Amino acid sequence: MSVNPLPAGVETVIVPRARDIGGFEVRRALPAPGRRMVGPFIFFDQMGPAEFLTGKGVDVRPHPHIGLATVTYLYRGEFHHRDSLGSDQVILPGAVNWMVAGRGVTHSERTSAATRAGPHDLFGVQTWVALPASAEDVAPSFEHHGREALPVIEADGVRARLILGSAYGERAPAAIFSQTFYVDAALSPGARLPLPDDHEDRGIYVVEGEITVAGQAFEAGRMLVFRPGDRITVGAGPAGARLLLLGGATLDGPRYIWWNFVASSQERIEAAKEAWRREDRQRFALPPNDAAEFIPAPV
Repeated sequence: MSVNPLPAGVETVIVPRARDIGGFEVRRALPAPGRRMVGPFIFFDQMGPAEFLTGKGVDVRPHPHIGLATVTYLYRGEFHHRDSLGSDQVILPGAVNWMVAGRGVTHSERTSAATRAGPHDLFGVQTWVALPASAEDVAPSFEHHGREALPVIEADGVRARLILGSAYGERAPAAIFSQTFYVDAALSPGARLPLPDDHEDRGIYVVEGEITVAGQAFEAGRMLVFRPGDRITVGAGPAGARLLLLGGATLDGPRYIWWNFVASSQERIEAAKEAWRREDRQRFALPPNDAAEFIPAPV
């Protein structure tokens, strides 16, 4: 069977793998075999689309993180975020939750009681951004920015919302630690969108629809990673496309990843693992408004 060669400028194409996270399936694009990161992005999960009956929902119990920041972005549905800083925030479509773990934080994400009162659906993406070595031990923090606070770029059949970092002459409000961009772009049928050319690493995740790159089509559920420096423009298929553009500067060295921990050394991972297993609440306090349970460390 012949395989079409990748078009010029495309370094790799990632097909996400299905993963169960406790009764709820996600499609994981990063880390992938042969490509662990795109810029500082080290983890990328598509959640849904999923439909829930009345009384049902998602319950990601309190769990820890180090060495990363999480960014949650939804297209449909909602999540109720609680963390060990005392943050208590419902996120809605088009808004962004940005939680910096730094030296250690715990959080939970659940479907709210109000939403469980009837049938509902969920569709969104959660990513992790690895922190540079200089920021691995920063104090944890949390920011929420509503959709009205995020810059919007519009031109010729393209409407793009800047979730994180800087791109197309705009800058998102969340405080970041290395050069980063993260963009939600909706393209009308046949519309064309150039990738930002001022970032080293660049990728596109096709959320819905189809795009073409140098005449070759790529369907929804594919992540394309592009060669640094090449000028790239993608075109939307006949039904249009919804895309997430992501990337930034290559991080300052490789990262270890185990469960929910990311670090520049295995020793940092082992120390965090031991602290969570012995229930060290100095380092990993539970969310004060969701402290009745937590996820044990994997064996």
